[in-house]
Amino acid sequence: MTNYTKLPAILLLADGTVYHGKAAGKIGTTTGEICFNTGMTGYQEIFTDPSYFAQIMVTTNAHIGNYGIHKDETESENIKIAGLVCKNYNIGFSRKEASESIQDYFQNENIVGISDIDTRALVRHIRNKGAMNAIISSEITDLDELKSKLAEVPSMDGLELSSKVSTKTPYFYGSPEATYKIAALDLGIKKNILRNFDARDIYVQVFPAKTTFEEMDKWGADGYFISNGPGDPSAMPYAIETVTKILAADKPLFGICLGHQLLAEANGIGTMKMFNGHRGLNHPVKNIIKNHCEVTSQNHGFGVIPEDVRKSDKVEITHINLNDQSIEGIRVKGKKAFSVQYHPESSPGPHDSRYLFDDFIDMIKGELAW
Repeated sequence: MTNYTKLPAILLLADGTVYHGKAAGKIGTTTGEICFNTGMTGYQEIFTDPSYFAQIMVTTNAHIGNYGIHKDETESENIKIAGLVCKNYNIGFSRKEASESIQDYFQNENIVGISDIDTRALVRHIRNKGAMNAIISSEITDLDELKSKLAEVPSMDGLELSSKVSTKTPYFYGSPEATYKIAALDLGIKKNILRNFDARDIYVQVFPAKTTFEEMDKWGADGYFISNGPGDPSAMPYAIETVTKILAADKPLFGICLGHQLLAEANGIGTMKMFNGHRGLNHPVKNIIKNHCEVTSQNHGFGVIPEDVRKSDKVEITHINLNDQSIEGIRVKGKKAFSVQYHPESSPGPHDSRYLFDDFIDMIKGELAW
């Protein structure tokens, strides 16, 4: 285990609020939009979720690192968060299957964090003030210098990020002998989405974010998947065009998270930056088609504009959030296309919503009764 000394560190928010704590991970400075996740477990999956790219993560669970790092519990090839804020940063870990400590993991991947923060007070502040940019430093103590660096960080509103985390070249996942073929547009896709497809006898070709529909269509897929990912959907005209063309070709389409927002944009429905967003493992969602509730895993800072959805004659609502009545799912009238805002692959999180992958297969087979 790497030697670790708790040096002083500073967290500065864009509104001028300052928190003093201890260094976690690499000694250095990092910036990003600060957000919080209320999940009680799954920190490694959260760290590696591409949807968190360019964001500083506040974990509300008091202990982070206590069960170490396991090579099979990643959602991408490396850590995607910009930094970590936590209460207790546990170097020692209790799980014998773990391969390394969180400190070794962060140092190897050059991740800067801060611990020994009153995360309850911090989360209450963010909930009241809304999402904002922040800076963490364990090397700079001058607040004026930190403020100057923080002022240079762009707003997440209007930021295109998916092309930064997407695969650079197409690749395959699953068995070539599978019954169905799916073309997936990688805007920041999570590994567990691919695992769920593979478990359902689906062979997936994953395409870079800016691949055109014409290029994807050459493979002759049975259906199309639009993935989750970071950034502002309205800043992604290339992806909106791809989704629009998939719909025009009347191909089966399933979207998750950012894919949900892009399906909305392709149907003339606007998206918005949320005050805080939804990030956690226990968000209640009602499926109004099947009249049941599911506990869902969520991670998004943008959403579709509810008024636009309700006024639209192109889509209908399938799922709503029972906390704030936001739109959690839509389907396109007269098309084989649907999407959800939350994460049915749920890594981490409950498995209530994995039926949506089965619904997609039924749609491809022409057996989905809506």
